[in-house]
Amino acid sequence: MTERIADIPIPDSRLIAEATALVHDCAPPLLFHHSRRVYLFGMLQGRRRGLSPDPELLYVGAMFHDLGLTDTYRTTTQRFELDGADEARRFLAAHGIDDDGLRRVWTAIALHTTPGIPERMEPEVALVTAGVETDVLGIGYHDLDPADIQAVVAAHPRPDFKRQILAAFTNGFADRPDTTFGTVNADVLAHFVPGFTRTDFVEIIEGNPWPE
Repeated sequence: MTERIADIPIPDSRLIAEATALVHDCAPPLLFHHSRRVYLFGMLQGRRRGLSPDPELLYVGAMFHDLGLTDTYRTTTQRFELDGADEARRFLAAHGIDDDGLRRVWTAIALHTTPGIPERMEPEVALVTAGVETDVLGIGYHDLDPADIQAVVAAHPRPDFKRQILAAFTNGFADRPDTTFGTVNADVLAHFVPGFTRTDFVEIIEGNPWPE
């Protein structure tokens, strides 16, 4: 029987079972529950916007979007979003997903912290970001039925979530501060890492090797 939360079905397939197991095994409960909420809130926001994503692709995008914050999949050489996007592409390719599906999920994860662009792209891309924005930033919170929100949080609780997710972000890229340049992630390090100095876009332009 298909699992439903807030009347949103969780896709019932081998692909989804293996994606769920992978994230459950490598991520702490904080990130596992957050990722499931991102799928559910993304689907709920999609219903409100009249979007019809492929549920399996949206689910994998949501579940893998924070893999770059886990010890298993994090790197120190690229943005954490790319860690999750790259692993999702490998995972889906191994399951025979076509190139368009790989592109959509990779893009959804890679852009999920980039405001203003995902919402104009394919439903899977738009709704991974919408799910993240609802769960982390509260964007779109008041657009959803309170009963649906309650059902999602009952299934996937968020105790002390604000403080804990900020700690997870800080730990996830404190050792690769240069990768936060030009992203909202620099705000996290500015708040929580003593001595962090933002890379300044204007200074890069003014100090670059062009002679004028």
